[in-house]
Amino acid sequence: MRAIVVDKVASVALATEIGREVRVSSEIPCEEGVLIAAEVLNNKSRYNTLELTSGRMAQVQRGDVIVGALGHRKALFGYSGHTPKQLVPGDILQLLNLGGVLGVCDSINPNQGQPFDCRVLGVVLEFPFLGERIGVPARVKNAPIDDPSTVDLHGIPVVAFAGTCMNSGKTAAACAVISRFYQHGLTVDAFKATGVALQRDILAMEDAGARNTGIFTDHGVVCTTSDNAPELTRKLMVGLAKEAPDVIVFELGDGILGAYGVEAILLDPEVRPALSAVVLCANDPVGAWGGVKLLREEFNIEPVAVTGPATDNLVGIEIIERRVKVRATNALTHGADLGDLIRNQIGLELVPTEAAS
Repeated sequence: MRAIVVDKVASVALATEIGREVRVSSEIPCEEGVLIAAEVLNNKSRYNTLELTSGRMAQVQRGDVIVGALGHRKALFGYSGHTPKQLVPGDILQLLNLGGVLGVCDSINPNQGQPFDCRVLGVVLEFPFLGERIGVPARVKNAPIDDPSTVDLHGIPVVAFAGTCMNSGKTAAACAVISRFYQHGLTVDAFKATGVALQRDILAMEDAGARNTGIFTDHGVVCTTSDNAPELTRKLMVGLAKEAPDVIVFELGDGILGAYGVEAILLDPEVRPALSAVVLCANDPVGAWGGVKLLREEFNIEPVAVTGPATDNLVGIEIIERRVKVRATNALTHGADLGDLIRNQIGLELVPTEAAS
């Protein structure tokens, strides 16, 4: 065991009490969620920042010592990689995402360039036993909530945002709707159900007016899969419902056909009946057509609206509404209209406020 000073603690370690001075050990358990310290070995001009526990994005440079979590990632527009099977100090890992997930990179996206290489220094230790200096490997914290056998939301409506792929406008659309609901005096809670560890999206939801937010990392998961995504979604839905909001809004990170478990969530017999409205976000009209077809035929879900870049102008809107017979509304230019459309669909009553008047 030795002490080291770190320059940056990634947001994946948000729920821990990791400070700038940590103690590390050379005995590293190779399990997802274990926190490790590593030295950055190269500079990058693109995709070169790290989200800190404060939520700020900080530029990463060669020589920085960072704390991140072991994990995997399968991203269409980012780095993909796996959790190593064994590690010793001196081994090289790659920084797979902005939230601080470290693993062995298997595939890159040319737009991001090569990833940061990081030399492993050791596993970060925490000392949970009062009065004893017995260190144990630190991990992404896991909220102690049992998986509910049934999803009872006490009548609280739920709005889900699904996409054709990454970067299809899901967060922007969710935030536009949250903002509109908030303007009408409604209490909105929100969460992100799938993806890889990053606080950015739920912070944006809070900025838009969400009262309480949650994310899968609250339950010790660095990256979701079809195996854990339904359980995590049930936990997050039920946990927020206990706070009695007027409505729950959540984002399904990545795409319907992605590797993060969106399909498994939409097929879950407890989650699907709880969805009051599903909004599809698409990058282009063909994606919108295919996404609506998937929702209808594979999941028996009729989306209430299509949004995203496919609706950036009237051409896309007209094509989508003509071909798939679903309302198309742009969340960036007509976010209020999208919010009102969903509110009317699920029957939410207005709460008179000065902001709404």
